[in-house]
Amino acid sequence: MIEVKFPKRAVITGGMPYGDKALHFGHLGGPFIPADIYARFLRDRIGKDNVIYVSGTDCFGAGIEVKFQAAQADGFAGSIQDFVAGNHKLQKEMFEAYGSSMNMYAASSLEPAASRHKAMSENLFNTWYKQGYLRMEEVQLFYDEESETFLNGRQVEGKCPINGCQSEKGYADECALGHQYAPKELIDPKSVITGKTPTLRPNKNWYFDLERFSEDLKKRHSQLKERGISRRFLLSYIEDFLKDPAILISKVEQLETLYAACKKMPSHAADIKKEKKSAVLTFKALKDRETACEILREHGIRFRTGTTLTPFRLTGNVKWGIKVPEKDGIDDQTFWVWPESLWAPLSFVQTYLDLNRPGESWDDWWFGDDSQVYQFIGEDNIYFYDIAGMGLFMALNEAAGRDRLANLPVVIPSRHLFFGNSKAASSGKLRAPAADELLQYYTAEQLRMHFGHMALQNNSVKFLPKAVFKAWQAQGVDLPKDLGDIEGFDATLAEGNLLTNVFNRLARSCFYSLQQYFEGKLPSLEISEKTKQMAETLIQDFQLAMYRFEFSRAYDFIDKYLRDTNKIFDAGMKEAKENESLRPATLIDGFYAMRVAAVLLHPFAPEGTEAIAEYLNFGPAMWDWANIHKPISFFAPEGHQFKFLEPRIDFFLKHPSQIVPRE
Repeated sequence: MIEVKFPKRAVITGGMPYGDKALHFGHLGGPFIPADIYARFLRDRIGKDNVIYVSGTDCFGAGIEVKFQAAQADGFAGSIQDFVAGNHKLQKEMFEAYGSSMNMYAASSLEPAASRHKAMSENLFNTWYKQGYLRMEEVQLFYDEESETFLNGRQVEGKCPINGCQSEKGYADECALGHQYAPKELIDPKSVITGKTPTLRPNKNWYFDLERFSEDLKKRHSQLKERGISRRFLLSYIEDFLKDPAILISKVEQLETLYAACKKMPSHAADIKKEKKSAVLTFKALKDRETACEILREHGIRFRTGTTLTPFRLTGNVKWGIKVPEKDGIDDQTFWVWPESLWAPLSFVQTYLDLNRPGESWDDWWFGDDSQVYQFIGEDNIYFYDIAGMGLFMALNEAAGRDRLANLPVVIPSRHLFFGNSKAASSGKLRAPAADELLQYYTAEQLRMHFGHMALQNNSVKFLPKAVFKAWQAQGVDLPKDLGDIEGFDATLAEGNLLTNVFNRLARSCFYSLQQYFEGKLPSLEISEKTKQMAETLIQDFQLAMYRFEFSRAYDFIDKYLRDTNKIFDAGMKEAKENESLRPATLIDGFYAMRVAAVLLHPFAPEGTEAIAEYLNFGPAMWDWANIHKPISFFAPEGHQFKFLEPRIDFFLKHPSQIVPRE
């Protein structure tokens, strides 16, 4: 049995949208709505002042340069900072439109966070340098001869060389799934700038020695399995990177050639399948595998490498980036955007504290004994957040005199969210709708409920908003046939209907019955044992589901509870028509159930549940989980005034496009 134990303080982060565009629904449905649900839940559970929820726009890097140049070609007249600032504004506005409760949505290149982020970047780099965990390496980088430019990150596109990789694209030295490799290993590279095949030129960069944290990463992996709250695919992904360095040869023409090559290699284990002429070569050290790769190339043997820990590149020479402190005579580098974005949340937490709680430190919130960090991300980013990032944080723990594994972040990845049958991305075959476009057909709470119920902790899920498909079809868009029937019930509304139909009905019935039969004064009775037991079971199940980040299960528990409660309430009021003495008990049970359901649904649907709270007039004490089991009399002592509910008032609203006019 998993012990449910929440921290006294918590930091929530939700990845970082890139600053080259506005938000599409995948940003919201993948990491950000779940992150907001959890932040709101923790505020109710451990106190609003004990939770800091931050994120921000990822402003730097080669990808921004590429999109900025494209925008200039289309007539954009501002600077690259203006370009990023415009997208940051759009992102921030959209998060607010979806009811985000972030304490701060910052941007790495914009104040008030920019100067703090620059200082944080320099301080962390200097710390790792002093610890001896950084090393300078000269590697071959891509160079576009036509534009006379070194190419970094997404300025190069090709195919990932890692065996079995399913990513859509490989970039300069990492693929869309986070696999790391030497640039020379990228298959069929092309310059995004000119479309030409780039050459390779030597270039020096700083690398973090991630291999030296191998044993600690393995210990942490064991701890995650024992704790029992990490998603299974996350554990599997981490385990893949903790394997010894390996080379995979699918087929070799002459086994004698392979045998000859193996004799020249450093010590290794060889599993050679003679009948298939294939082999797996395993090494204890990465440098030994690199030597073996060169020997295989010399012998003309084609191969792929397996996943393993590799040195994590921290720097590059992209112009649009934060300058790296001069070390060992090297002063012309900027931070690579990926590691820089990993410590950006630290900067954002410090920015929030400086502006709102002067004197408090990000370090206490991030690594404190009574604190826990929760990072919500997409599965493509697991390598960076839960492998490379953990190595960086382990080094910071060591520098502060703490155990390397002390209070490391909990990473909560989501599986892919598909639009139709395509991955939710602006580059998909079927254009993913922008976040604001969805609000033309659904309310924010309907979408929060739908995305919150998607079981992305288990499998990738298709998002099929029929209202959008119908609108596009009416505009003449040729929709793919594999979308199926776009008529009939829109499953996007299924979870929202629990609010607009089931919960609305219970809440309205309770208030109208109170006003009709009891002049707005709630009878002074205890709740029934059956109602109390139903609520206690729900609260226990809901809390465990939330502790394990199983938001779909948490929703399912409330769904059943509300439907059962409605049936019980309706039956009780029906019996009360024959026996009026039954009505007070039915009503007090109904109000108790309504209050419990509102508290549990508060993270999912804050606007509607807070409307219920306004009419209950219970005050802030209603949301405090310390009071979750309290009777109604605790909130509504004798003479308590409920707000009068006018006829035809709904607490949870449908989108105007969904309302059928009355005859």
